[in-house]
Amino acid sequence: MACSTHLLSQSLYSSHRASPAAPRSLRSQARPPARASPAARPGSSARCFRGVSLRVAATFEQEKRQVEVSYDPQAKFNQLADQIDKDAGMTRLNLFSPCKINVFLRITGKRPDGFHDLASLFHVISLGDTIKFSLSPSKSRDRLSTNVPGVPVDESNLIIKALNLYRQKTGTDNFFWIHLDKKVPTGAGLGGGSSNAATALWAANQFAGCIASEKDLQEWSGEIGSDIPFFFSRGAAYCTGRGEIVEDIPNPLPENLPLVLVKPPEACPTAEVYKRFRLEQASKADPLTLLKEIAQNGISQDVCVNDLEPPAFEVLPSLKRLKKRIIAASRDDYNAVFMSGSGSTIVGIGSPDPPAFVYDDEDYKDVFVSEACFLTRDENEWYREPISSKAAFNKDELQASVTD
Repeated sequence: MACSTHLLSQSLYSSHRASPAAPRSLRSQARPPARASPAARPGSSARCFRGVSLRVAATFEQEKRQVEVSYDPQAKFNQLADQIDKDAGMTRLNLFSPCKINVFLRITGKRPDGFHDLASLFHVISLGDTIKFSLSPSKSRDRLSTNVPGVPVDESNLIIKALNLYRQKTGTDNFFWIHLDKKVPTGAGLGGGSSNAATALWAANQFAGCIASEKDLQEWSGEIGSDIPFFFSRGAAYCTGRGEIVEDIPNPLPENLPLVLVKPPEACPTAEVYKRFRLEQASKADPLTLLKEIAQNGISQDVCVNDLEPPAFEVLPSLKRLKKRIIAASRDDYNAVFMSGSGSTIVGIGSPDPPAFVYDDEDYKDVFVSEACFLTRDENEWYREPISSKAAFNKDELQASVTD
């Protein structure tokens, strides 16, 4: 499999920091000018950017003529960086790790292995974490750090599990220093941990020279988590089985369709939600019919079915009140309001703005709020964070930004 074509833009290489030297011919042939050109004077505002040439003029006193040299230092720098990468190999890589929502989630039965069969439209969205990978001199262990207290940094973390899995499958011996800059809340039904694991598998494969195919990574990832294989789709997929059977959707939802995510500080433990699930309470809607309706007519409240809402609302009754309040306050701003995954995030599709009570009501001072949009990726490239993507915030941060 070909390596990602945008690795240079996503990588940080310590060897790239040196500025390129001036061309040898310019130093050896040009004598010091009698008077420097204004563009070349110290303190001049002239600067070099990609594709823009730096024009240097020098006057030769003896020959009484002017020589003009056109020089593109950025192109020289890029050539040097490419050669260093080729010789030294990759040492650092930064990747975006986006989360997902379930546009609809049908639970169709209980499996003999104790899991449930599901049928769901998964879609990647623009909210995500950033993960920095650096090759470690150690050949015995990975080292993980994070900006969020309480997130495990030992082998229980899916990132470490994914790296161990990759080494097991490929026989490679790369170990890493990893820093997880986390923005996706945990216990939110957004698949943040699963995305981190998929991103780690992708990164390990890049460091190893892309010796595994995307299909390999997708198949292997199902061994450590049911939602992880989805992230090796193009970003929109119809998932069945435990979630590991992934079928790409040819026409994903439009990326200009805005979303808002609202999550209370309480989490919904997935195991407890499934424990309370009753098949007789589930919707009778045919998931393929839901998929066809979305493809033909877009998002509506009727198609955003989530069979895990009733048990999640039992586990966390305040979540049911939150959904009702958002619907009541929306004034038709949202095409649909629903819970993602096993909770506890409520999604509003059609507007990036949360309802006013999130700003004003003391009961919601600690909610997590983020705008988002749908996101996809190209083959052999990982997901990229949209330039317009904004950080998530809680109520206090939001009020501070409004006041400033």
